[in-house]
Amino acid sequence: MTKSLHESNRVPEPQVAPVSNPGGAVPPQPGPEVPPPQKDREGSQERPPLAVPLPETAVARSTLRRMVGLTAGRPPAGAAVSPARPLAGDGAARESAIPAPVRPVLKAEARPGGPPAGTAPAPSKLSAVRPVAAEAAMQLRHRGILASFAALVVLPVFLTASYLWLVAVDQYASTVGFSVRTEEVSSSLGILGGLTRLSGSSSDADILYDYIHSQELVEFLDDEIDLKAIFSKAWPNDPIFAFNPDGSIEDLVDHWEDKVKITYDTSSGLMTLRVLAFTAEDATLIATKILERSTEKVNLLSQDAREDATRYTRTEMERALERLKEAREALTKFRMQSRVVDPVADLQGQMGVLNSLQAQLAESYVELDLLRATATETDPRITQTEQRIIVIQRRIAEERQKFGENGQGPGGEDYATMVAEFERLSVDREFAEQTYHTALAAYDVAQAEAQRKSRYLAAHIMPTVAQKAEYPARWTLLGLTAFFLLMAWSIGVLIYYSIRDRR
Repeated sequence: MTKSLHESNRVPEPQVAPVSNPGGAVPPQPGPEVPPPQKDREGSQERPPLAVPLPETAVARSTLRRMVGLTAGRPPAGAAVSPARPLAGDGAARESAIPAPVRPVLKAEARPGGPPAGTAPAPSKLSAVRPVAAEAAMQLRHRGILASFAALVVLPVFLTASYLWLVAVDQYASTVGFSVRTEEVSSSLGILGGLTRLSGSSSDADILYDYIHSQELVEFLDDEIDLKAIFSKAWPNDPIFAFNPDGSIEDLVDHWEDKVKITYDTSSGLMTLRVLAFTAEDATLIATKILERSTEKVNLLSQDAREDATRYTRTEMERALERLKEAREALTKFRMQSRVVDPVADLQGQMGVLNSLQAQLAESYVELDLLRATATETDPRITQTEQRIIVIQRRIAEERQKFGENGQGPGGEDYATMVAEFERLSVDREFAEQTYHTALAAYDVAQAEAQRKSRYLAAHIMPTVAQKAEYPARWTLLGLTAFFLLMAWSIGVLIYYSIRDRR
């Protein structure tokens, strides 16, 4: 019974493919076909599936699972398979009844260009690892870059240094500083007490700054002190820093800007000039002439400002004066024609005569009434009084006729027309006088304002005389030349490599 149980639990031996056995071992019997090998999960090693039928008993299944668990360390195809280790706890009868399963050796398929079927694959040789970058070596472009550095940087710097230290002539500097000031009197009390306030004028300083760079000043100084001869003393030994005496006035202006440098502080209005020349005396002379000419220009600007400030008021005053003259001449002509200095006063006199006659007439009427009351009609006094009254009435009528339409004054005109003309002329004269007084006051105020804001040039640094040559600034020029040449060369190299990398 025990034997029957072991025989029922026996795992049938699978048939394996023939394998070459050079050692003389007995080859296994051919078995059933096995499906083609499958690649494992990593795809680096082929693992053939087991073609063993699943046993029915639990012991056989456990043994098979152990066999499958040992496949990770299986030998290569064609090698002998060692028997499986018996399960722990099984007796000697079980070990003799259950044979050790044999791992089937599958028939390998021949691959194109690979080893023949049924043979173990030959061990592959490891290929050599290529380095990441080749060893650096001097290329043609590197030599070209070094050559360009020598030609574009080193050689120009060497030539510049040679010219500055071997050819360039020493230059002397003269410094002068000044500013445009405005003297402003704050009030009439300041005028009386001499209290003034000084302030800067930025607009005049800007004008003076442009004037120093102008061709007008260069031509003036060239005519006065011969600038061409001064600036061309080092010609032709120093062709860069000296002026060509055959140059035009435009060339002289360009050279003037190189020799005269202006530092202008817009906040304070201070201007500082540095004048260069090949001798200290020439530099001082040019600085002195610039100061003198600038002073004249500022005075001219101040005079022009005063003229501009008083031009309008002076014109109005002159116009008012002409109107007043015309009014007075018209009034004089009227007086000569009418032969009356003041028609109003003459009219008042005529009115006085008329009033006197009226008073006499009233007295005559009173006297006549008294005579009639005390004397007879034949009394000669009554007749005389009546005659007197008639004469007075006639005179009063004649006097009144003078003031009428047909009456004539001393000039042959009636008093009404004469007085009206006189009043018109008098009003014109009074208006002209008032206009003239107003214009004259405005002109005086404008003049006072122009005088209050007088401009002048104040020099805080007089022209200096140099004791040693400080120019040209050789080290500064050499450093700037080397810096800019190096920057230009570096930019060119970067452009070259950027274009090369894009190809």
